[in-house]
Amino acid sequence: MTQPVASEPIVQDCLAAGFALAGVAPCEPPSRVDAFHAWLDGGNAGSMDWMHRAADVRSDPRLLLDGARSIIVVADRYPPRKASPGPGDAGRVAAYALGRDYHRHMKRRLHRCCDAWAAAHPGASFRACVDTAPLLERAAAEAAGIGRVGKNTMLIEPGTGSWLLLGAVLTTLDLTPTRGNHAEPCGTCTKCIDACPTQALQPWTLDARRCLSAITIEHRGEYPDALADLGGDWLFGCDVCQDVCPHNGDTRRTRSADTDPAYDPRAGDLSVSEILDWDASDRIEAIAGTPMTRANLDMWRRNACVVAGNLLMRGEGSSALRARLVEIAGNADEPESVRSAARASLNRLSGPR
Repeated sequence: MTQPVASEPIVQDCLAAGFALAGVAPCEPPSRVDAFHAWLDGGNAGSMDWMHRAADVRSDPRLLLDGARSIIVVADRYPPRKASPGPGDAGRVAAYALGRDYHRHMKRRLHRCCDAWAAAHPGASFRACVDTAPLLERAAAEAAGIGRVGKNTMLIEPGTGSWLLLGAVLTTLDLTPTRGNHAEPCGTCTKCIDACPTQALQPWTLDARRCLSAITIEHRGEYPDALADLGGDWLFGCDVCQDVCPHNGDTRRTRSADTDPAYDPRAGDLSVSEILDWDASDRIEAIAGTPMTRANLDMWRRNACVVAGNLLMRGEGSSALRARLVEIAGNADEPESVRSAARASLNRLSGPR
C-alpha cells in the first residue's frame, strides 16, 4: 500500500497562488449528506432544479473524478460593502458580485496549480471546480479544516469572518488531510436568523424559496408577491445574514485580513431607473466581467420593478420612476415576469399602508 503524499507542499502552492486559505480533505461523502437529502426532499431548493439533477454526485464527490482520493479546498477573501446606497433610486448588490467574476479568477489560478502538480506527480489526475460543479464546497472546506459552517449556512473562519469564496481541486493523489481546530462558531447567537428579512433561515438550514439571494439570482419566474415588500433595495443577492454576524464585526483581526483586490468593487450601486430601461447590450455593458451576469435581462428588470416599488413606498423614488412602472405594467409586449412585478409594486403603492 502506497504512503499518502504530504499535503503541506500542495497547501503552500495554493497560498503562493494568492489564495487566502487552503486545506485538504479526503474525497468521500460529506458528513451531512443525510441532512442534504432531507433539505432537498423538503422542497428547500425552490426552483433550483439543478440541485436535484446532480444530487447523487453532490452526495459522493468521488463521482466527479474517477479514482479521486482527496479534495484540495481553497478560499479567496473579498471585501464587504462599505455602505448602503444613499437616497435616490440606487439598489444594492451583494458584496461578492461587485468585483471580478470569481469563477474565472479562481479557476485560472487553480488550473495553473493543477498543471504544476500534474508535472510533479505523473499519472495523477486533477479536476478544478469553482461553484459550477456539483460539489458541496462548504462541507469539503469544513472537512479540510479551513472553517466551520455557521447557522447562516455560510463557511466562517472564526475571528476573520465569512466573506469567503470557495474553490476546489479533486485529485487521485492520496494526500494527508489537514485538520482545523475551529470550534462551533455560533454558540447561542441567532443574529443572522433574527435579521433575515424574509425569515428564510433556521439554524444551519436555508429555505431558498424565501431567500432573497436565491430569488434575485437563481429564480427565473415571477417574483413571489408575498416577499416583494421584504426585498428592500436588494437588486442582486443579499448580505444581511453576513452583515450582522459577529465574526464579521469591525475588529483588529478582521481589518488586518487581506482581501483579494480582484474583488474590489468595479462600479457603484446600480440605478433602478436605468435598469428598467436596459436592453441586452446595456446589461452587458453595465455588468460584464462580474458575477452579476448570472441574472438575465428579464430578471434584472423584474428585480428593479420590485425595488422601485419599495423605494417609492419609503418616499425615496421619483414621480418619473412611478410613471415608468405604470408604463411597464400596461405594456403587453413586456415579459410577464417584469410586467407582473411592476403591477404588484403599483398595487402595493395604492393599497392600505
